[in-house]
Amino acid sequence: MFFALDGFLFAGWVVRIPAIKQQTGASASTLGLALLGVSAGAVITMMLTGRLCRRYGSHAVTAACGVLLPLSIALPAQTHSALSLGLVLLVFGAAYGGMNVAMNSAAVDLVAVLRRPVMPSFHAAFSLGGMVGAGLGGLVAGSLSAAAHLLLLAGTGLLVTAFAGPSLLRHRPPHAAPDADGPARPRQRLSPRARRVVVLFGVIALCTAYGEGALADWGALHLEQDLGAPPGLAAAGYALFALTMTAGRLTGTLLLERLGQTLTLVLGGATAAAGMLLGSLAPTVWLALTGFAITGLGLANIFPVAVGRAGELAGPGGVAAASTLGYGGMLLGPPAIGFLADWFSLPTALTTVAVLAAAAAVLGYGARNLAHTRPGTHTRSIE
Repeated sequence: MFFALDGFLFAGWVVRIPAIKQQTGASASTLGLALLGVSAGAVITMMLTGRLCRRYGSHAVTAACGVLLPLSIALPAQTHSALSLGLVLLVFGAAYGGMNVAMNSAAVDLVAVLRRPVMPSFHAAFSLGGMVGAGLGGLVAGSLSAAAHLLLLAGTGLLVTAFAGPSLLRHRPPHAAPDADGPARPRQRLSPRARRVVVLFGVIALCTAYGEGALADWGALHLEQDLGAPPGLAAAGYALFALTMTAGRLTGTLLLERLGQTLTLVLGGATAAAGMLLGSLAPTVWLALTGFAITGLGLANIFPVAVGRAGELAGPGGVAAASTLGYGGMLLGPPAIGFLADWFSLPTALTTVAVLAAAAAVLGYGARNLAHTRPGTHTRSIE
């Protein structure tokens, strides 16, 4: 529920970015700097959230962020300058970053209990929420103002949290309870090699989060501005991306069990690179939409695999570290693409997504012999 809510709210926000751009009168580069607020707020809070999860439990922190995130999503529509937009997006980003670390930490604990690589299934819920949020956003784009739409999203988010939060709070995270081997062991220090592996998976997450953030922030604008798509069809571009990403993640567990981590990462990165070259350089809307769909399939399982492996190695701290690096991709993405769009063109700027997806494939292949933890276990050091 919380993974789906996170995707639903984020997608509802991103499909209204063209309207917010017009409302604030921002250029491509100043909009990019304002959008930096989301990633900056997320990165600032992610490491703090890891510590909060260790102290209060990932379930409690997830529920708290489930209140803060809906409350913050109504703020951007109340702004009328790029500066004020950037400031309120810091608040939205802080809630969004906290939610991502907390719910991923809870998911890592459940993966450990299930002893199967089901992390992509949780992220499929996020993508499904994104697909629904973007689809509904496209439907109401012509009839509801951005302020009314975002206020409606805020109310929906609070209702979902009121329904799902109490159930989550009644259950302790699985690793906090004693198991058949005795009480839960105290947290151990990571070995230097384990830290390097966590960083490597964090960089892989960075390469793919850059692509997800680019399509979220700039995909609709590319379709509308460069290819002449109407607002509803432009919003549907992100919905299609989210749909194929959902399909890819729903099959992620099967892929990981059949192909293994390395081949899943390499094939995913290569597919995303090819798809984004088509999506950014295609001369027609429908070819660009096809490219977005292929990109969604390719990126689908890379981020959940990277964050899940970091969590297996280091618990909430590993999730926080990999997520912080991952959302560093979103931190770099908005201003980088904005400035490149001003200097060259938005289609040229979007080709950087393909470059980083290819880099993720290369790094995934390089990581094949570095992490040998058994799926579904928490390992605090690698010997």
